[in-house]
Formats: sequence, structure tokens, C-alpha cells
Amino acid sequence: MKAWFSTLGVVAQMAFRNLFASRLKTVIVGGIIFFGGLLVVAGNSLLDSLVASMSRSVIGSVAGHIQVYNAQSKDKLEVMGRMMMGDPDIAQLDDFAKVRASLMKVPNVKSVVPMGISGALVTSGNTIDLALEKLRNAVKAHDKAQIESEKSHVRQIVQVLQSDLKNAKAIQDERTIDREDAEAVTRASSDQFWRDFDQHPYESLEFLENRIASQAADADLLFLNYVGTDFQAFQKAFDRMRIVEGSMVPPGRRGFLFSKQVYEDQLKLKAARRLDKIKEGIDAEGLSIATDPDLKRMVRENVSQVREILLQLDAAKTADFRAKLQRELGSQETDVGKLLAAFFQTDDQNLHQRYDFFYKQLAPSLELYRVRIGDVLTIKAFTRSGYVQSVNVPVYGTFEFQGLEKSTLAGALNLMDMVSFRELYGFMSGEKLAEIQQLQKAAGAHEISRENAEAELFGSKSVDDGAAAPASPPRHVTATTTPGVAPVMRDLGESLTGKLQREEARSRVFPPDEVEKGVVLNAAVILKDPSPKKLHETMAAIEAQGTKDGLTLKAIDWQQAAGLIGQFVNVIRMVLYVAILIIFLIALVIINTALVLATLERFKEIGTLRAIGAQRRFILTMLVIESLVVGVIFGGLGAGLGAIIVSIVGKVGIPAKSDVWFFFFSGPRLYPFIGTSNIVAAFLIVLLVSAFSSFYPAWIAMRVTPRQAMAEEE
Repeated sequence: MKAWFSTLGVVAQMAFRNLFASRLKTVIVGGIIFFGGLLVVAGNSLLDSLVASMSRSVIGSVAGHIQVYNAQSKDKLEVMGRMMMGDPDIAQLDDFAKVRASLMKVPNVKSVVPMGISGALVTSGNTIDLALEKLRNAVKAHDKAQIESEKSHVRQIVQVLQSDLKNAKAIQDERTIDREDAEAVTRASSDQFWRDFDQHPYESLEFLENRIASQAADADLLFLNYVGTDFQAFQKAFDRMRIVEGSMVPPGRRGFLFSKQVYEDQLKLKAARRLDKIKEGIDAEGLSIATDPDLKRMVRENVSQVREILLQLDAAKTADFRAKLQRELGSQETDVGKLLAAFFQTDDQNLHQRYDFFYKQLAPSLELYRVRIGDVLTIKAFTRSGYVQSVNVPVYGTFEFQGLEKSTLAGALNLMDMVSFRELYGFMSGEKLAEIQQLQKAAGAHEISRENAEAELFGSKSVDDGAAAPASPPRHVTATTTPGVAPVMRDLGESLTGKLQREEARSRVFPPDEVEKGVVLNAAVILKDPSPKKLHETMAAIEAQGTKDGLTLKAIDWQQAAGLIGQFVNVIRMVLYVAILIIFLIALVIINTALVLATLERFKEIGTLRAIGAQRRFILTMLVIESLVVGVIFGGLGAGLGAIIVSIVGKVGIPAKSDVWFFFFSGPRLYPFIGTSNIVAAFLIVLLVSAFSSFYPAWIAMRVTPRQAMAEEE
């Protein structure tokens, strides 16, 4: 053993000597290995940091560590990045209380949040419809002052339509303009019409509602993705959630929380929202209206699209806006539309001044949001059975996730109480079932079996005793999402939905155990120990425990639950690994070629060593050690530099340039970190490449004989 170590020491000394003797080979081979070590450490560190950040975004916003759903579902569950108009075929979990009890038996489970994800189309407010509704209410109340105020607003709207009509005639063929619509606008703008209004207000209102309202339609069709859940359990499990405006929905109440992102982007006055984005682009991103095409586009849209504001102005507001804008712009123009267009002609110099003026002077007189906090929102959606269902839910406020305020992906889902979600999705809630039973009792209705249906309906007698067949005892009704729901139940459900008034929607309370006992589509599971190893062990334990409890549960991790968004990391990792593989394959060829050339140059030296008694394994060991030394030195330098670069970047952070990267970075910046595994992986890859690339040159060297070396010298 001592002799072996002595021989190894001699071989190592010769390897180091040859390393510095052949500098060209060392520089070429070392440079390639240096770059490879740098790439492995830096690339893997950035990727691991990205995965960690993205996991915080997905886990902390909606998915939890694990998502659980019915294993009999035909489609895979995706809780993010998917529009829900075409709902995936996810089988329901019939009793959430039983599911929760089963999940809580798994030692690593900390909490469980009931969920269901779907989407619906909602029509936002129409300015003229609201104005006409106020006018009709004033007429009913015989409030002369209010009537005059609302009349002036409607007349202002008609003037806007008349202006639109003139512009249309100026730029297109009059034959393309609907003559009846034009005549209706002309009539509604005349003084005679409004004199007649005082004599026959309801006839005039009918005309305005039928002939004018459709022309002034400014409502938007909104698509809302929402999560049905238990608000208190959700807020406790996802502690990054915070209420921005309004308040949390109280326990036992129906309610809706808008995502702040959705509320701003879809429900805010478009001109105001564009002003916000222009200011944000200049202040936060360092952009310029003069050079950035998106900011230029938003300025043009604000200038050309002032109609949305004009429709909100009655006579008093019009006069107020005219005076304020004239002072601000130093203009004598009397047309408020032209004044607004000139005001919105913003540039880098006046943007901040006009932004402040808009919010301080103009915004207080406008409805900035189509749906306000405290309003009751009517949501209509197709159930799983295919018919339309609707619910009225009060809007309690807006929310966002801390650190993800600017992320569109994290802010795409709104929140709804689970009871309302079940009704929209086609499930029967306990509350609605109780009301149906009350209606049945009041109407004397009862359920009958199929075999007794004819006797009950047509009064035929029993064959046995000639008596009327007794009604079968009432049975418990459970609504399903299949087409088997009885039409009478559907009709009763629709009548109940129509019965819900706005004030009633605010005051209705459901029993505390209503959420626990009902149907859910999926559930988010929060773990005590979310480490990768424990996470996968817990997923297996959940499915096994579900089987024991008679439940068909499927557990997936946050990355699978995130759908395509979660797979993005796998794509990046694959690209990185392919890049590393290609680089090291090229490195193998180059290193191998360099070592072969270096070996051919050392024929005399190798032959001399063989002549004085060096064995082939001595030559092999010497060349392999030379390659390993190059790999260790330059690979270590590359890995060290990669670690230094990542550490420096980790202190400064990589800024998120878009809302998508804001989500992936779990905030405005990504702060990369160094993992020990990345450095170890870099060393192992470098050593393997170095050793493998030296085998062929060593094989050539082993075949050199003293005779060949002497022949080479001659």
C-alpha cells in the first residue's frame, strides 16, 4: 500500500509538471471547463431560485401545497391559467366534512380549504339605464326637484348621441345609418318632447327605454373567474391575502370579493385606468410617452374616447366640468367633449399635473367604477346541467396578495361564498332546499314514486282495494350536476332566484355548518412540513387514507395544479439541461482533440518512460490525473465565479419587466441564491467530462513503445 501511494505521488508530480509545460493545452481545455462550471452553477442557481419564487406565488395565492379532487374526474384539475367558460369535467366531492375529516387524519396536514373554480359572464352597469331608472323613481315619488335633475342628465346623454350621429353622417354614407334610430334621437332632443314628458312621463320613459337606451349602451360584458370557498378558512390558510378596500365577508353571509387587479382593469372608468397605466409606466418603469408606443396608444385612446365620461354628466356637472377645464387649459372652448379631448392630450411634461387635476377636480363627480363596494352583483352562469342559474351577491370589497400586487396571474381569480357557488354550479344548497320544501308545503305538493304517478295524476284506483294509492313518503332531495334534475325542481329554483331581491341578498344568512356539509369540487391542503420529500409522502398518504375512508381522492402538488404555468419551470429546466448537454458534448470533442494532439507531441517522453520501465497503467493514471487536475482547477474557478455572480445578483435582484415575471419572481425582483447541490453538481459534471475526455488520448499513449519513440526521434 505504501508503494502504491509513493507511485501515485510520483505520477501526480509528473502530471502537475506536464500541466504547466503544455500551456496551450491547459488554456484551451481549462477555458472550456471553466465556462462549463460557471454555467452549471449560475444556471441551476437561477432555476432553483425561480422555482422557489414561483412556488411561493402559486402556493400562497390559491393552490396550497397540495390540491385534492375526485379521482373519478375525466379531466385533470387546474386551478390557475385556465379560462373557465368551458369547465373541465371534474367530479364533485359530495360531503366536504367527510373529506376534511379524512385529510386531517394525515399527520402532515395542517389545514384544508374547500374550493370550487368556475367562471361567468356579467354585464356591468349601463349609464343611460341607470339614469332612466333614477328618473322613473323620481316620477313615482313625485319629487319635482329630482325629476328636473335627472331630466337634465338624460337630455345631456341625448345630446351626446346627437353629436355622435352628426359625426357618423360626416364620415359615412347616410344610407348606412338607421333612419329610425336617427329620428328617435332627433325627437328625444327636441324641446317639445320634454314639454310632453311633464304631461305623460311614463309614455316618454317607455320611448326613451325602448328607442334611446339601446343606442347609448356603454355596458361591458365582463368575464369573471371566481373561486367558491369559505372566506375565513381561505384567509387563514393564505396569509398573504389582504383586504384592500371594503371588508371581509362575515361568516355565514353571501358575498363576493373582487381581485384588486380585476377590479381596476375591468371595472374602472377606462380613461382613468389608462391615466393610471401611463403614470405607472413613467414613474415605475422609466418609460416615456414620446418614445414608448404603448403609452402613445393610451394617450390617443383617451383623446378619442371621451364619450364614456360625457354620458355621466348632467347639466350641472357639464357646467362644472366646462369651468374647471377652461381654467386648467386656459381655453375659451365651450364644448366639454373638445375640452376633455384637449385635457387628455398628455405628454411627459404635463402628465403628472393633469393626473392630479383629474383625480382631485373631475373624478369626485364621476362613477369611477361600474360596480361599487356595497352594490349587489347579479351573476348568471350555465350550470353543469346546461341551464342558466343566477345569484345575487353583495360586493364586500377587493383583495390582493402581498408581494403579488402587479401580477395578473395571481390576480385573475375573484372570491365567492361557497353556498352561492354551489347554486351557480347547479348543486342544491340546504338553504334553497328548505325554501323549496316550504313552497311545496304551502302548495300541498308532495313527491310520488314512478309506479304511483298515473294513479295520482289521473285518479285511478288501486287494483287491490279500490282505494287511492297513498302518496309515497317525502324523500331527501339531493341536486346533482347531471341532466337528471327534475324540471319541477329547476322551475322552483328559478322562481326562488327571481324572488331574491337586492336588499334580501345583503341580509341573508346561511347556517354555520352549510359550507361543511355540502358539495365541493376540490380542496387546498396546507402542510406542516412542505419539503419535497414530505410533500410527495403526504400525497401518497392522502390517497391511501381516502381509500380507507371510502373516498376516491386524487392528490396533486402545486406545480401540477398550476397547469401550464407550473409546467413552465419544467420547460426552462429542460432548455437549461439541453444547453449544458450540448456545451459539454462540444467540450468533449474539443478537449479530446486537444489531448490527442498533446499526446502525439509527447511520443518521445512517453517512449522514454516506457523504456525505463513505466507500465501502461502508469501512463494511463498520469494522463487521467492531468485531465482531472485541469478539471478541478478550472472547474473550481468557474464554479467559484458563478457563485460570486449569483451572490452579487442575489443582493441586487433581477427586476421583473412584466406582470408575468412579477408572478414568477413572487414580487418585483428575483433574488437568486446559491445551493450547495449546485456547486457539487458542477464539480461532478466537470470531473466526469475531464476524466472521460482523457481516456482516448491515454489509450493512444498506452500503445506507444520505446521503439516507436526512437523511430519518431530519428
